[in-house]
Amino acid sequence: MGIDSESDIAANLQIGPTSEGMVRIYVEAEGVDLPLDFDPEEAMEIAEELRGAAQRAAALAKR
Repeated sequence: MGIDSESDIAANLQIGPTSEGMVRIYVEAEGVDLPLDFDPEEAMEIAEELRGAAQRAAALAKR
């Protein structure tokens, strides 16, 4: 499966700070509990990538 493929997998996503000063992205799906910790600088880079992807997706949806 690639980034551009549809999926029927449902998952919950939680994002927040940890007590250690990291940013945690927590993914929970059937049979999967995946905590991903990033330092604040990495988290800002991920946020920029997410914003860029959302802007590109919105532009495609307007076509």
